[in-house]
Amino acid sequence: MKKFINIISVCILTLMFYSCSAQNTTDSQTLNSLVTSEEFTFHAERANPMNYDVINTLNSIPNNPSTRILQLDAGSYTIELRKGKMEVVLPYFGRAFNSTYGRDNSYRFTSKDYTVTKSQSKKGNWVFKIKPNDVNNVSDINIEVYKNGKAFTSIRSNDRQPITYDGYISKNEEIKEKKID
Repeated sequence: MKKFINIISVCILTLMFYSCSAQNTTDSQTLNSLVTSEEFTFHAERANPMNYDVINTLNSIPNNPSTRILQLDAGSYTIELRKGKMEVVLPYFGRAFNSTYGRDNSYRFTSKDYTVTKSQSKKGNWVFKIKPNDVNNVSDINIEVYKNGKAFTSIRSNDRQPITYDGYISKNEEIKEKKID
């Protein structure tokens, strides 16, 4: 009976490890087409606030793991890059230097005037430096795309402390145009 339980537990652990490591990876051909076209969607899975006040508050919550990473809702927070249009919907946790009473503190904006600089790091990762020219409070967005499709994004702002996000990239969803009868 003990052997049977040991075999079952090893099988379960192996399946859990395999399923966790195989999530949200993109094959190299799809990744290369997304990177070269510069049209993709970054999906944020975790937020990493830089402000220690936020981190200390999170650590004071009962039964909360002692970490500075915040799990985000799957599919809710994205940066979508298209030709001539960038849509950003990301939460913000940290200190703002300007008062924003009554306004939403998250990053929610659409930019039609932005510049993208693409380069490749020594390790083979793609680095996108995006500078929105028509958004007042965001100075730049950096997205580093790894070989497996995972991505790391940092946002620097004029009126807030920086914040970073972990996630992955995928192909943009098709926009359905409404037909007028």
